[in-house]
Amino acid sequence: MLEIVAFPPGTRVRVTQQMPQTHAVWTTTVEGTVARYRQAKTGSWFAHAKSDRLWLDRLEVTKDDGEIVTLNLDRYSVVEAL
Repeated sequence: MLEIVAFPPGTRVRVTQQMPQTHAVWTTTVEGTVARYRQAKTGSWFAHAKSDRLWLDRLEVTKDDGEIVTLNLDRYSVVEAL
């Protein structure tokens, strides 16, 4: 689990996520205000974890235009307070 305690709801953050590929790294950045952080299980039948579900760290961010973005955080995610 990632340490998100320092980013309670209302905190303005920048989240940068990377997806390593064979010949490149795709990077995306989202800025906004933390709405909620939670751990949620997927519907993944192949996870072979407790109850056959894989638990993910999810951060919900409200962007300046009102759009709500749900981010699945992993080891390639960087969350910064702004």
